[in-house]
Amino acid sequence: MKFVFFGTPEFATIILEKLIASGYTPSVVVCSPDEPVGRNKIITSPPVKRLIVNSKWPIEIFQPATKAELLAISHKLSSIQPDLAIIAAYGKILPKEILDIPCFGFINIHPSLLPKYRGPSPIQAAILNGDEETGVTIMKVDEEMDHGKIISNLPPAPRFAGRAGKTQISKLDTYESLSQKLAVLGASLLIKIIPGYISGEIKPVEQDHDKATYTKIIKKENGKIDWNKSAAKIERMTRAYYPWPTAWTHIKLKIQNSKIKTTSQNSKLLKILEAEILNEDDHKIGEVFLTKNNLIAVKCGEKSLIIKKLQLEGGKVLTAKEFLNGHRGFIGSVLNN
Repeated sequence: MKFVFFGTPEFATIILEKLIASGYTPSVVVCSPDEPVGRNKIITSPPVKRLIVNSKWPIEIFQPATKAELLAISHKLSSIQPDLAIIAAYGKILPKEILDIPCFGFINIHPSLLPKYRGPSPIQAAILNGDEETGVTIMKVDEEMDHGKIISNLPPAPRFAGRAGKTQISKLDTYESLSQKLAVLGASLLIKIIPGYISGEIKPVEQDHDKATYTKIIKKENGKIDWNKSAAKIERMTRAYYPWPTAWTHIKLKIQNSKIKTTSQNSKLLKILEAEILNEDDHKIGEVFLTKNNLIAVKCGEKSLIIKKLQLEGGKVLTAKEFLNGHRGFIGSVLNN
C-alpha cells in the first residue's frame, strides 16, 4: 500500500514511528515549515522532520507554508498515486484538490471521541473540563473541520475487534502525558483498522452532527490565571496548558539599588507548573500564604492551591521551597488577576 503522511508535532511522530515499525512506510511526509523557536529565535525543524532526518529514513519531506504552496506540490503527490493519506495533527484544512488525490481518501487520527471536541485543542479541553475519559477517533477527512465519517468506534467485526479508542484521564495527566497516551492508542487503532478499511469490510458512518462541540486555538493569554476561579479549575489549567503556554500569573518583585539606596518593584510573569488543591478558605483571594506544613499556597475563589513547581520568567524551574529561599517576600503578597 502506498500512502502519504501529513503531521507535524510530537503526537504525529509517535504515530509515524509505530506505522513504520508495523511495515507502513510513507512515500512522502508533509509537515509544517521550520520556524524560529525560543528567546533567541533559533530556526528549528518540527518534530516529524527531525524524526525522519535523525532516523535517516529515505522519505521525501515537503513543508508548504501556505495553501498556494500546498497546491504547488499536488502534482508530486498525484505522481505517487497513493492509495491512502493519513493525517495526525497536521494543523491545516486541506483543499479538495489535495483530498481527491488518494483513491481511498484521507483519514485522520483525532484525539477525542468525535463529535465531541472538534477543532485544534481537544486534549486541553478534556482536561480543562474535568473529563474522566477521552479517546481517539479515526475518521475520513472532508472539507470541513473534523466533520467526516467515523471509521473507528463502530461495532467491530470479529476480525477487527478492539477498535474502540478510549482511555481514562488520570488526575495527574498533563497535555503532554495525555497527548502521548492518545498518540500510542491512535497508532494502535489505526494499524488495526487499515486492512478492514481498505478491503471495504469497515464501513465509515456519519457523525451525529447535532452533538458536535468545538475547541479553539490555544494562545498564550489562555494561560493567565484568574484567582477568582476555583482551585479545581486553576489546577486543571496547570495540567491542560503544560508545557505550553502554562498557567501563569504576575508577581511584583522588590529590586534593591545599593548605589542610590532605593527600592523599586518589578512585575514578572510567574509560571505555575505543578499544583494541588487545598481545602483552605481563611484568606483573601489571591493571597499567598504558608500552610501548616510550610507549603506555599494561594487562596482561590473556592479553596486554595498548593504550588509545587514554578518558574519565574527567564529563570529555572524550581520547587516551591527553592523559589521561597530567594523570594521570601512572596509570602503575604496578593496576586492580581
